Amino acid sequence: MDEKRVLLKHFLAALAYRTQKALRDAPPEFADFRADRQVRTPHELIRHMDSVLGYSRTFFLGGSYRPPVFQEFTAAVKHFHEVVTDIARILDEGVEFHDITPEILLQGPFSDAMTHAGQLALLRRLSGSPVPPENFIYAEITSENLSPNQPPPRSPDKDWPEKP
Repeated sequence: MDEKRVLLKHFLAALAYRTQKALRDAPPEFADFRADRQVRTPHELIRHMDSVLGYSRTFFLGGSYRPPVFQEFTAAVKHFHEVVTDIARILDEGVEFHDITPEILLQGPFSDAMTHAGQLALLRRLSGSPVPPENFIYAEITSENLSPNQPPPRSPDKDWPEKP
């Protein structure tokens, strides 16, 4: 696999890790938390992230993509990780890029999904259940693990002045 595909796959692993960090130990009602009328809920954000990444697959496989609607938040999260895993498989298999470059894939749908992972973390804070900080340099992120089962932080911040 060429270096750009390796980097894209690692980015997907970082996305999986950061998404799960934002969701880990969230209270059940977090899925439907709405910060304001025009702000997506975490459940809606996960579906949107699924949509953005599903769209990125069309640049390899053609066609179109509409994410399924899941009533259960856990099912939506599981499906999101299945899409992440499938894109990694496509990268591994060397499927040709169509009408896109690795750089545009990164700056477009992949970065869009990562932005939404950050929004999930922000919504956790707004909902009264903030995500503990950590030094991501030491995070155990591997491109082999794209699942919802991500490891705990290896270097959590010991000083957390704004801790609830």
